[in-house]
Amino acid sequence: MSIEELSEYLDVPVRTLYDWRLSGRGPCAVHVGRQLRYFVSDVHAWLASQREQEPGHSLDGR
Repeated sequence: MSIEELSEYLDVPVRTLYDWRLSGRGPCAVHVGRQLRYFVSDVHAWLASQREQEPGHSLDGR
């Protein structure tokens, strides 16, 4: 999927996705020419890694 499609899917701005990418916090991407593309399976894996371990508790324990 394109970065615009991922932005819509996650309901976050495209700029946020670029920021996450630069900081290593977002899903892995693939360069196709000059365009970024995301495998749906990578997006799902990344989302699963963001999941709370317990309801109401973030990954960092807060």
